[in-house]
Amino acid sequence: MEEFDFLVIGSGSGLDVANVAANQGQSVAVVEKGRLGGTCLNRGCIPSKMLLYHADIVETVEQAEEFDISAEITDVAFADIVQKVNEEVHGDAASIRNGLESSSQHELFDGEARFVDERTVEVEGGADDGARLRADTVLIAAGSRPWTAPIEGIEGVNYLTSKQALQLEEPPDHLVIVGGGYIAAELGHFFGTFGSDVTIIGRRPHLLPSADEDVAEAFTDRYAERFDVYTGYEAITASESGGEVTVDARAYPPDEQEGEPVDSVSITGDELLVATGRTPNSDTLNLKAAGVETDADGFVETDEYLRTTAEGVWALGDIVGEYLLKHNANHEAQTVARNIFGDELQPIDYTAMPFAVFGSPEVAGVGAHEEALQAADREYATNTYRFEDTARGDAMHAEGFVKVLIDLEGEILGCHIIGPDASTLIQEVVVAMKAGSGTVQDIRESVHIHPALPEVVQRAFTGQFSRGGRSHHHHH
Repeated sequence: MEEFDFLVIGSGSGLDVANVAANQGQSVAVVEKGRLGGTCLNRGCIPSKMLLYHADIVETVEQAEEFDISAEITDVAFADIVQKVNEEVHGDAASIRNGLESSSQHELFDGEARFVDERTVEVEGGADDGARLRADTVLIAAGSRPWTAPIEGIEGVNYLTSKQALQLEEPPDHLVIVGGGYIAAELGHFFGTFGSDVTIIGRRPHLLPSADEDVAEAFTDRYAERFDVYTGYEAITASESGGEVTVDARAYPPDEQEGEPVDSVSITGDELLVATGRTPNSDTLNLKAAGVETDADGFVETDEYLRTTAEGVWALGDIVGEYLLKHNANHEAQTVARNIFGDELQPIDYTAMPFAVFGSPEVAGVGAHEEALQAADREYATNTYRFEDTARGDAMHAEGFVKVLIDLEGEILGCHIIGPDASTLIQEVVVAMKAGSGTVQDIRESVHIHPALPEVVQRAFTGQFSRGGRSHHHHH
């Protein structure tokens, strides 16, 4: 049995806390079964956004004609693009490993952690198979993995998850995507831009079902112009023959009427990407032995300080399931580090947690969306302003809008953006909600550079708001 002050399971954002422990002079054990750096670095945000930027370059060239500039793409070295991105990612993961291995206070264990007792784990399956570790403080930051919806016959199909899709060295002729969320949106854009025919099958009425409905609807319309989009369809069966994959899907939810034939479609392509969500890695950890409880979906239960149900055991990131976003895991890591090593406990603050989708168009949002306010029977006011109605947006031939939701005192409840640079434009709203007074005035009264794109945000906050919510029926 090896004894440590601090043990972290997973090498993503959990390492931020481990480094604080080491800086405090503690002995630190890190258990990781794969490359270091977690999902974001190895098979998530970093490689996908690097790849997507290449797609944005292609799109820019393709749109040159609109600006009376003729340009053509003569060659795309697709395999080189993918190889360079993966090499860069592997280099970053290797440098994290080198940092840990050269540190006198960190000890890295290769394999999967399984709890055998309170704050005691056994390492299984890697180079350190069989090692037993115990620590005074344990942090569970073991992340999540792609989840495959139950589709009949899927186990007989050689399908891709996001992880494999990011490593394909040539674009498929026809990529079939099951799932309508951000991974489908981003990878559809990527492969579609590099020449794949793309079909997207999603259960919900719109793509990006967790975005505000107006934004999701506009996004779905734009994708439907580029790709074959079947929203409101559920994949039922999948099969493979002769190097081709066929997915049968039917209208969702299925028609209630007796004897009505359910509307169904059958789609055949040469690659199938299943992007139906993610599931926490808690099932690999034998949490029962540690006294750590999970919810019905397997996410680790924590209190507002991010303590689990077991004494001295904390959790953060995807495995907690609050927001499956890297910036959220980093934010949780700051809170956990403060709570373990600081003087007093401070609750995690999830206010103004933004998200972005790097599709084409880009989408970003923060705070409540309109349907949530309606469901909660809140009074609110809303205003929308279009990109093309600003000088810079017009110059860019931009399409899209900023939608603002406020309460009747002028407090910002949410902001939702679809259009170029949405991921950048959302930031001033996040700062206003988190660091400012959180009101319309924060943005309205800040001087915005003319004619720069953030004016579209300012105008959305300055215009004539219309009442929604109680006694005010909102209609599109």
